[in-house]
Amino acid sequence: MTIALDDRRAARPRPKTQARPRSRPVVRDRAIRRYHPVEPMPSMGRVATVGVALFVVLAIVVVKLVYVQAVQHDRFEALAVNQIRHTIPLAATRGSILDRNGRDLALSIDRTTIYADPSLVEDPLAAAKALSPVLKLPVRSLQESLTKSGRFVYLARKVDDATAKKVKELHLAGVAQTSESARMRPAADLAAPLIGAVGLDNDGLGGLERQYESTLAGKPGSIIVDADRHMRQIASGEKKVTPSVAGNDLELTIDRGLQYEAERLLSDEIVKSHSKGGIALVMNTQTGDVLAMANLHESKPGGPVVQAARNTAVTDVYEPGSVNKLITMAGAIEDGAIKVSDRFNVPDHLKVGSHVFSDHDPHAVVNWGPTDIMRESSNIGTIMIAQRLGQQRLGDYLSDFGFGTKTGIDFPGESAGLLRPTSSWYSTDMGSIPIGQGVSVSALQMLAAYNAVANDGKYVSPRLVRATIDGNGVRHATPEAHTRRAVSDATAHAVTAMLEEVVKGGTGTLAQIPGYRVAGKTGTARKPAPGGKGYLDGAYMSSFAGFAPADHPAITALVMLDEPTPIFGGLVAAPVFSELARAVLREMRIAPSSTAAAAAPAPTVATAQVTQGDGDVPVGATSTTAVSCCSQR
Repeated sequence: MTIALDDRRAARPRPKTQARPRSRPVVRDRAIRRYHPVEPMPSMGRVATVGVALFVVLAIVVVKLVYVQAVQHDRFEALAVNQIRHTIPLAATRGSILDRNGRDLALSIDRTTIYADPSLVEDPLAAAKALSPVLKLPVRSLQESLTKSGRFVYLARKVDDATAKKVKELHLAGVAQTSESARMRPAADLAAPLIGAVGLDNDGLGGLERQYESTLAGKPGSIIVDADRHMRQIASGEKKVTPSVAGNDLELTIDRGLQYEAERLLSDEIVKSHSKGGIALVMNTQTGDVLAMANLHESKPGGPVVQAARNTAVTDVYEPGSVNKLITMAGAIEDGAIKVSDRFNVPDHLKVGSHVFSDHDPHAVVNWGPTDIMRESSNIGTIMIAQRLGQQRLGDYLSDFGFGTKTGIDFPGESAGLLRPTSSWYSTDMGSIPIGQGVSVSALQMLAAYNAVANDGKYVSPRLVRATIDGNGVRHATPEAHTRRAVSDATAHAVTAMLEEVVKGGTGTLAQIPGYRVAGKTGTARKPAPGGKGYLDGAYMSSFAGFAPADHPAITALVMLDEPTPIFGGLVAAPVFSELARAVLREMRIAPSSTAAAAAPAPTVATAQVTQGDGDVPVGATSTTAVSCCSQR
């Protein structure tokens, strides 16, 4: 038997206790004198297989990296950015609305808005339950908002500071806050129908807010910021702010103090006369600037007086009644159809077409001049003068004084009134239209007509806005009011003298202002039934329109009441005119009239009632045939 080991190893005897397994060789560790098993060397096939596998895996990783970083780089970058980048809108601060003296009527203040990024909300139901008692919103609606797709959703807009603080203390992931402007009126609801309203997004919904939306709105901005799920800005992330641009301010012609006085006096008379509502207007005679525009009505029959739902002085029309006699008289004098010195034998009734018109009080035939006819507000005398003028020319003068067209104030929903072409007038219209029935105007149109006489015969378009003020505080005045000739100054002065007689001793004595000469006219007109067919029984629109001081007019005003008791404009509207005009003259520091007669005290209601008959009333109050004159046109 041949031994393969060398002789020395073969000759050395093995210890009995060190029997080595035959399955694998051992190697003695010389350092520690211990034996360790030696793993068998892997075969070349196994090494090759592992190498190929590693190569394939590496190749896949490389290909994937190339695909992600080169081919799909933009897509994956956008996905990554979308997870952390937030766009927060910045609403523009809406411009303020100021009165003529720079006092705020409407302005914007900062309020906190609560919003969320639904993708960052961890537990929508839990967050909704936490927010519900703070925001006073149903859990279900909040949960729906918090589970919407997208990165931005409003939860509560323009909350108060206390609510904002409570939400912040909840530390809800994905819920954050931003600042928004909210509209506020320092003078509460003063001039509300005129100013209008804004929506939740500060867009104008009505009135001047809507009319001047592009001027007031400004330009919104935004904040683009990288933030974590708790909406904390990432230090190395991007933040880009595009600031909003505030809107321009609007400076009105309205005087806040006079507006308050107009609303106070009108409200008191609505309550006192049990009216459904009313309008009070004041205009600067020379410039056409509207100094006050009040629109009030009962919230319910017998209820408190509140602001009207719309600016009825501009948007609604009514049949003016005897205040319209100003145009009939001015047109006849201007056209040469009559002279102030002419005399007329005036009966108490007159048939026009198929119907009979009558004066307020029955009387024998009287010999009156134009001034007497105006002072006594005679329907019949006015119709006789209109017949001299003629149908076509009467229609022309109604147009010249602004009837049938908008005033130029450009207010949303403004009415042009109702004035039919003379070619389509009924046979009775030459009886009804000269005395202010059968034609419809807005209160502002009627005010502008009286202002034309006060302004030496020149019609001045009413104006509500004096200027805009840009973000740099630069004031940009609006164009002056458009003017045109309605009648000559001689005609205007003649009619003014007649209107003074109305206030001195006619139907408008309660419009007197101690120390000032006043010119004006009363009106008591029947109220059309809904649908425009016929008139409502016992329903009247009562008014007074005039100007002061009559010798050098500074202001023109109109007061109108809807279904008052008593019905006469001289009793319910004239006293309001007197108090309102007195306040305006005092505010404008207009000197009293120079004539001693103007200093006489105004009559009391008790002494004035004898002369308060108004020529419109008999159309429906004293004659059944007169009633039919207006219901079958």
